[in-house]
Amino acid sequence: MKVLVTGGAGYIGSHVVRQLLLRGDDVLVADNLSNGHREAAGTACLEVMDLSDNAGFRNLLKTFQPEAVIHFAAFIEVGESMQNPLKYYQNNTANGFTLLAACRDSGVKNFIFSSSAAVYGTPKAVPVPETAPPAPINPYGFSKLFVEQALRDMATSADFRYVALRYFNAAGADPSGEIGESHNPESHLIPLILKAASGEREGIKIFGTDYSTPDGTCVRDYVHVNDLADAHLKALDYLRDGGESRVFNCGYGRGYSVREVVAAVRQVTGKDFSVTEAPRRAGDPAELVADSRELAETLKWKPQFDNLRTIIETAWNWELNRRY
Repeated sequence: MKVLVTGGAGYIGSHVVRQLLLRGDDVLVADNLSNGHREAAGTACLEVMDLSDNAGFRNLLKTFQPEAVIHFAAFIEVGESMQNPLKYYQNNTANGFTLLAACRDSGVKNFIFSSSAAVYGTPKAVPVPETAPPAPINPYGFSKLFVEQALRDMATSADFRYVALRYFNAAGADPSGEIGESHNPESHLIPLILKAASGEREGIKIFGTDYSTPDGTCVRDYVHVNDLADAHLKALDYLRDGGESRVFNCGYGRGYSVREVVAAVRQVTGKDFSVTEAPRRAGDPAELVADSRELAETLKWKPQFDNLRTIIETAWNWELNRRY
């Protein structure tokens, strides 16, 4: 299958690209490399370009003629979105609309969107089902939700189908050690703790210890990036086989607190490091845990790395032997 992957040199995108290539799909990656890495795209053809390049993307679609587009390219930092919301609305939302228009005009009929559990905001109950009302509490969440709404409207007005995958907390790395998480600056919890364990950082801060959770720290559903990548491939096959447009949660249905993750990193690495407490950050809900039964039942998704220790072990292997 011919697949265009925007942001395919980034963290999650590169793991999806790797699995697509392994099964023999024809993959073209489009990435501006602002957060991605050329090495992460592997053997896929890479076009270095920005989502704002409307003419460039239209020409790319016309030349490559993909059967499907998987769209990852976006800014992802919740805290930054609170400080600079227009940056997120411009890149994630407006540029997303531009890409959708180019896909429509080029005849692309299958689209997979990298969405987020941030669309739920602070859910009233967990695990969170897809039927929970969206109520973002930060611009990042809104920037994703607006694109979901555009997809929904497109699917009712044209010969166009989509799957939006609402990720919970992607983590870990490919067991091969060839690709992994590499942000600069890093802001995700597990790699930050691992950097403290390796001595690259002086320690780790826990932002907020007074949440209404068992130990007072935020609880998140950590899903291994390879299981997440597999969900994309299953969504692609689902659309190829005529599946209807859908939204699916991607998580394991079990959450871990920040303190639990810190303890697990200490166990896996055998390292000790400084842990300090800091005030809450704006835009962080107390608990986000997925109800992913729809994904498992409809797409026959069967996670292979559903274990916090395994997630941390693969991330630690990458951290010690990173290639970019």
